[in-house]
Amino acid sequence: MRALVVLPTFNEAENIREVLTRLRAASPGTDVLVVDDGSPDGTAALAEALAAELGGSSVERRAAKSGLGSAYRHGFRIGMARGYDAIVEMDADLSHDPAVVPTLLDDVAEGAALVIGSRYVPGGSIPEWGLHRRLLSRWGNRYAAVVLGFGVRDATSGFRAYAADTLGKVDLDEVRADGYGFQIEMAYRIHRLGGRIDETPISFTDRVRGESKMSGRIVVEALALVTLWGFRDRILRRGRR
Repeated sequence: MRALVVLPTFNEAENIREVLTRLRAASPGTDVLVVDDGSPDGTAALAEALAAELGGSSVERRAAKSGLGSAYRHGFRIGMARGYDAIVEMDADLSHDPAVVPTLLDDVAEGAALVIGSRYVPGGSIPEWGLHRRLLSRWGNRYAAVVLGFGVRDATSGFRAYAADTLGKVDLDEVRADGYGFQIEMAYRIHRLGGRIDETPISFTDRVRGESKMSGRIVVEALALVTLWGFRDRILRRGRR
């Protein structure tokens, strides 16, 4: 099974060497596509030098920061055009352990349409988060599961693998959300296509170097979109039957 890791970057010069080196060690046969959104800290140039050194990697330079969802959609299109069987998404800040990539891919090979690295299934953890952040994330995910009517426990996780044949059925031009909303929307679309969604436990670690790109606005956007999708698909359409 040919697999590609899509790795969006913006100002990840401090982390790019370690994440690419660990990915190559953990999953030597898996290729990596770095999608860089015009990082002013030179991330793209470092990634290109590492691609030549390590092999199995390539870099897509984009002119400016256009959002996480946009970067993933760009990478997904490239991966499907190049004929990969599975496409992995993960963060470049080392919050996602590259050693888990083979586990995600094994599950795709066994028939899953989407495999999510989950903090909220038995064995999953977030060792460094405080109580407030844990509750916000956990209850946000529970809200999404109830409103959208699916059993995914960690729909906001950005560490996951897609079967390319199912991903190809998603109209990426219609996927507009970013950040957490993008992750939920993609899982929801796979669910509505009838694809099998599995969750495997991960330990999520906060970044050590660099600055987080997430904000309160992205969380609010995600919850608003979940409410909209649930109202549209479970209330309005039911009322039209």
